[in-house]
Amino acid sequence: MGIMKYAPSALANMFKPPVTTKYPAEPAEYPERSRGHIEIEIDECIGCGLCVRCCPCGTLSVDKLKGTWTIDRFDCIACGYCVEKCPKKCLYMKDGYQEPGDDKSPITYTKSPEQLAKDEEQRKALAAKAAAAKAAAEAKAKEAAAAKVAEDNAK
Repeated sequence: MGIMKYAPSALANMFKPPVTTKYPAEPAEYPERSRGHIEIEIDECIGCGLCVRCCPCGTLSVDKLKGTWTIDRFDCIACGYCVEKCPKKCLYMKDGYQEPGDDKSPITYTKSPEQLAKDEEQRKALAAKAAAAKAAAEAKAKEAAAAKVAEDNAK
């Protein structure tokens, strides 16, 4: 008698498409508003640190001189604040989950050597420009002081 209770349901399901997903055969489809995980285009990053300052969990760290960006994925809540605040839009939310790994240590991304050299050249050029502006300001101040002394002597 127990089999007859489920027979109509079993027969109906034979002619309907499956309700479950075909995950191994087809890629998983994530819901429209799923957050996924954070990824970075490290060579585009300027190292401003806005992502670090707005992260509510303190998950991120940036070292501008070394050209590194570090994330502790186990502390990240994938809120997306860092993605919103990034001025260069080098951070983005990637659909799906992160790749599993053996260790639970933070992941550090490092810029390419070419990009590091380019950034160093830009820093040197800015430092030279700042030094020239400072020297010009000092020369102008000395000239103004000399003119004031000359004016005082003329009186």
